[in-house]
This record gives sequence, structure tokens and C-alpha cells, in this order.
Amino acid sequence: MPRQRKGYNASYHTFFPFFVLLVSHFSLAISYPLPPEGSRLVGQPVTIAVPQNNTQPLESFAARYGQGLSNMLEANPGVDVFLPQSGSTLVVPQQLILPDTVREGIVVNVAEMRLYYYPAGTNTVEVLPIGIGQAGRETPRNWVTAVERKQDGPVWVPTANTRREYAKEGKTLPAMVPAGPDNPMGLYAIYIGRLYAIHGTNANFGIGLRVSQGCIRLRNDDIKYLFDHVPVGTRVQIIDRPVKFSVEPDGSRWLEVHEPLSRNRAEFESDKKVPLPVTPVLRTFIKGDDVDTSRVNEVLERRSGMPVNISAGRSGL
Repeated sequence: MPRQRKGYNASYHTFFPFFVLLVSHFSLAISYPLPPEGSRLVGQPVTIAVPQNNTQPLESFAARYGQGLSNMLEANPGVDVFLPQSGSTLVVPQQLILPDTVREGIVVNVAEMRLYYYPAGTNTVEVLPIGIGQAGRETPRNWVTAVERKQDGPVWVPTANTRREYAKEGKTLPAMVPAGPDNPMGLYAIYIGRLYAIHGTNANFGIGLRVSQGCIRLRNDDIKYLFDHVPVGTRVQIIDRPVKFSVEPDGSRWLEVHEPLSRNRAEFESDKKVPLPVTPVLRTFIKGDDVDTSRVNEVLERRSGMPVNISAGRSGL
């Protein structure tokens, strides 16, 4: 039974058949028990009701249920990001397929804008939404590194190029932004490699978006949790996999498709969908006799970011 880790100032307690949500105003990672051998499917999707006379933006619901904005937008096409309609329903994508990687340390999948943390000595995985590097300042991909150090109260030193970009917009950036609540890195930083960090934020938006200078951004409660629990030396793997799939122990086949990240400025600014990377392994998976081809095509087109059972003759999301 997945459960939502309690954040600070928790004030809501909502009960669902499969797990308990302990809801914070600020942020909540979701803790899942690891599935049995041969399985990578965890969690269950949740449907919530938008209150009558709603005054909150979609970001508020995303933060309350431990999601990034992109996760909520994929699961709820057409939703008003500024003001979801009162009385409507929202799908919270709390079911997912674990990335096909070693279950160790931190795994970041930039395509789905999620960070997976496998605490040593436990049988759980913590899933946290993230913001990543904007187009032209991408977060590194296909990289294995480690936590080099941690900093309580990081100082931000913008690059000369960053300062020039701000200047073009009429903004002046100092050579150094001191630690404190106005620092864009937030109150905690976990440095990976030489040039990048997993850090907090001084804003109330940007999680689930491409907004950073290349670093990995988390909501403040989430970075505090990682800062307190992730040791220096922890393995960190960054991947870019918009398509995840799994054959479960019962033989069912599941497919989870996210919008791929744009590969260049033209794709970023275009209204056209970015092509999905179809690897030989994926092609073999979706062409089997035991899959529902029409459902596969729907999933590849829809890109809901949620696992779908594509088995022939089987029911599923």
C-alpha cells in the first residue's frame, strides 16, 4: 500500500481504498513498497473532486498530492491550469511503472520529471516530482554520478551567460546570491558531479516544468527530506525515458507514455508533438500477439503519463 509521506503543516487526511494520503500544504513525496520480483507496477490512480467555488490553481492540487504540474496536465488534458473548474474531477497519476534501472540510490527520469529514491536497507521507493533545465540549458541525461556534498544554505553564483540573459530582459543579477529565502536554490542543495545540484526553490511554481539552469529543482519539503536522508556518496543515475513498459508476473502487459522532451528550440516552440523514441525492444513489446493493437495506438497518441493495460482481452486503465 503506497502512502504519502507526511510533510510539514499537514492538515488534510483523505482515505482511499488502497492507501492513505497525509496531505501537506507544501509538498508530499509518495512512498511505495517495492513490488515483488518480476514486477515494476506500483500504486493506484486516484480521482479527486475540485471543490465548489474553487479559487486554487492546478499547482495547488499538484503540490497537495505529490505531483508535478506536467504530471497533472498529462493526466487531465484540457484542464485550466490557472483555475480548474469547480465541481470537476481531476485524475492524480499515483500509479506508475518503475524505471527499468538498478533500484539503488537516486534515479531521475527527466522525461517524466520524477525523482526516485531507494533508501538503503528498506523495501520502499520514494517518488518526488521535479523541475528540470529549460530548453538550451538541459539537465544532463544518460549520466551516472554520485552525491559529492550537501550544503545547508547554498549560495548561488550565476554564470556570466546567465547574467547576460537576465540583462537582456532588463533584470540585474548580482555576481553572488547569498543564502536565504530569496535564493533561487532554496535552503538546501545536494551537489552531484561538479556542476549540478538537486536543490529547493524560492518560488511556489516550477515543479514539473523546464525552468532551471540545468539543475534539478524540488519543492522545499521534498529537498529537506532528501537532504536529511541521502548520504554523501549515494549513487545518482539520470535517464531520459518517456516510454516505460512492463510484463507483470500475471502476464499482463503495461505501457506508460509521457510527452518526450523537445530536442531543440524549434520543437520546444512548435505545437506539434515531439516524436516518441521507438526502440527495437519497445517495438517487439507492442507488436506481440498478446497485446491489443488499437489500445497501444491510443496510448502512444494520448501520452497520459499513466500505466495502461494493453493486454489483449484484459481490462485496464
